[in-house]
Amino acid sequence: MNQNIYVEIFSDKKKEIIDQSRTIGITKSNVEYFNNNIVNIERILWKIKKIEIFSEKKNKEKLLKFENNNEQLFSIVKNYKLKKILEKSLIKNKFFKQNYKKKFLYNYNNYDLIINLDFSNLITKKFFNKKIIKKYESYAFTGILKHEKINNRIARQIFTKIGPLAFLPISERETSIVYSIKNSKNFNKDNFIELIKHYNFIYNVKEIQQIFSFELYSINLRSYYYKNILAFGELTHKIHPLAGQGFNMTVRDIKNLIEIIKTRKELGLPLNSSVNQEFQKNVRHRNFIFSSGIDIIYELFNFDGKLKNHLFINSLKYLSKKDSINKIFKKIADKGLIY
Repeated sequence: MNQNIYVEIFSDKKKEIIDQSRTIGITKSNVEYFNNNIVNIERILWKIKKIEIFSEKKNKEKLLKFENNNEQLFSIVKNYKLKKILEKSLIKNKFFKQNYKKKFLYNYNNYDLIINLDFSNLITKKFFNKKIIKKYESYAFTGILKHEKINNRIARQIFTKIGPLAFLPISERETSIVYSIKNSKNFNKDNFIELIKHYNFIYNVKEIQQIFSFELYSINLRSYYYKNILAFGELTHKIHPLAGQGFNMTVRDIKNLIEIIKTRKELGLPLNSSVNQEFQKNVRHRNFIFSSGIDIIYELFNFDGKLKNHLFINSLKYLSKKDSINKIFKKIADKGLIY
């Protein structure tokens, strides 16, 4: 959605190390928004038509199933492919200019509105250091399964004894894996491969490639802005990856911010700190509630794994069989708290 506003992007000059195993889940409504208002990403998507959730505790019994008459529920895209399409689109835009971060740090008072996504720059350290941080004492391991060709349209998540394991299809012959493993400081790639072999009951695996790992923690920023500087994206809300909602929260934030800017331009109002005030008023409470909900789900599965009566699992199965509840789950996952 081009608002004819001159924009400069400041980034590091050094070459970025690209993790080609990282994938993003994008909900159906957010895909439609991307295609209609940002850039068409249809050609790099792999559409998922069903989600199945299992528990190791009940002998891999299926707990939940989400589908919508064989239609798309959400899509998986490789992170680096999405980045390339966005960069290519920006370069063609006459209102866009790219520069290097060091130049910006000495001149940041020269801009009407600044959107900051950097976790480590001086602005973040100075103005955005008050946050709620939760460390999960877990590491996420990601990789790509190369396997024999199948009709690969079902995403599966297994809640194992040591954390949630997601199988996210990206083609007929490739599936992305995200495994959140508790107490895994001494865990290595060989351990990861063995666990995948143990829990995989779908794919005839040929190879596991592009294995990476990173520490898991959640962040909720106490204030989203300082004067004309707006914190954005994962800098304001970083969540556990078990529900694949982190990027979708950011897309919903983009929608809200663009609507604020569009309205102010139509009214002839300046783009200044008042934009940031309105944005925080609109989204901070929703983001906090949504991210807290993801955290509660993680903790309930974690707690239930220590019990013998399957209380949470049985309750979840019962609720999921109610059509009205199932529809609410799907709507919240697709569009967030407001739909």
